[in-house]
Amino acid sequence: MQDKTLNFEQALKIANQAVFTTAGRYLTDVETAIFNGAWLHQTYEEMAANTEYTVNYLQRTVGHKFWKLLSEALGEEVSKSNFRTAIERKLVAVTPPQPAAISLEFPEGPVELDSIFYVQRPSIESDCCKAILQPGALIRIKASRQMGKTSLLNRILNSAVKAGYKTVNLNLLLADRGVLKSLDQFLRWFCKCVSRELQLPNKLADYWDEEIFTSNTNCTNYFEDYLLSEIDTPLVLGLDEVDQIFPHPEIAQDFFGLLRVLHEYAKLKDSTWKKLRLVIVHSTDVYIPLKVNQSPFNVGLPIELPEFSPQQVQDLAERYGLNWESETGTHLAPLMAMVGGHPYLVQLAIYHLRRQNVTLKQLLQNAPTDIGIYREHLQGHWGTLQEYPQLATAFKQVVNGKDSVQLESMLQFKLLSIGLVKQQQNGVIPSCELYRQYFQQKFRDNI
Repeated sequence: MQDKTLNFEQALKIANQAVFTTAGRYLTDVETAIFNGAWLHQTYEEMAANTEYTVNYLQRTVGHKFWKLLSEALGEEVSKSNFRTAIERKLVAVTPPQPAAISLEFPEGPVELDSIFYVQRPSIESDCCKAILQPGALIRIKASRQMGKTSLLNRILNSAVKAGYKTVNLNLLLADRGVLKSLDQFLRWFCKCVSRELQLPNKLADYWDEEIFTSNTNCTNYFEDYLLSEIDTPLVLGLDEVDQIFPHPEIAQDFFGLLRVLHEYAKLKDSTWKKLRLVIVHSTDVYIPLKVNQSPFNVGLPIELPEFSPQQVQDLAERYGLNWESETGTHLAPLMAMVGGHPYLVQLAIYHLRRQNVTLKQLLQNAPTDIGIYREHLQGHWGTLQEYPQLATAFKQVVNGKDSVQLESMLQFKLLSIGLVKQQQNGVIPSCELYRQYFQQKFRDNI
């Protein structure tokens, strides 16, 4: 096959498909620029002249990794000079994926590590996975519910496992009311959980001295003298749903102060503490009073998960086997006008559209009602508001307001946490049009 029988668009499509099959993603903008330049037989200097990138960045930072990626995707060693023939050979073997061959996943809970439906946020995953390899690392992930916090945490921990580290993934929703009765009870539970995850015997009786030391000191000693001393690799401790502790100030202030101390030990001390790295996941800003030098929420790498961009929504649709590229205006814009870029709401819509059990027109028409695809999601939020009348009254102001509404700080925190509102200027507005329409009608019906 000669070059003239294969145009650039076809070659790029083959390359994207091959990379997606092996790496679970498509080519980035800079990789596409290198592919285009190489297709035109350009030097890296010529590529740089026609793009916003420098020669060094194209050739050394990205180029080497790109040709390695393409080699793995095409199943043979390729370079800037010989990739065309490899692409041509791949054309014979490559068949565009058929929608029926895609194994659909109902959007529920964290996205599996090997799922093709996980959409990366540019640089966030790579920044986190690089940061966690540093001694004393602390990563703070913040976003409202169902935005992908736990999915990101799982990928950070997975990258640590690949680096040979020990990991502990502890969801604080597991701390029930009995555990949260006192700081001592909570820290004992905390240490037991970490011991179990590391498959180490519970030795609290050997290290917990109530007569001499405080609970925080006992916990610190347990980590230093036992847990960290028993392992010969770094330990990444992931704490999910730390919001569970916020309503318990008698525990929260000391526990979060302890996390700050452990982080500082890991940053400043040698030997044992250098092994410890922390990932803290929460839904809202911290609304309990913490001194600046005793808070873990003003140090480390802050990560706030954004909504999906239009390009990411279209990418997700393509992964489900929907071709929206030529129909962006008729699918993408109306859907995002209703639900924004909320990952869960977007994926649920795409899932149902892919199954062809509803048209986009029907989906959008029924979306803000109790017969639409979001009924369980919306009814769950309505149940929460019914349980907390003050929260309902505050949210009623928001959905009926024309502009952003300023609320009492605690109510605003809670609405942000469950994802019903987002901040705008000094107040809040509904997170999306779906919530505005549905809850306006609910409040009218329940006067």
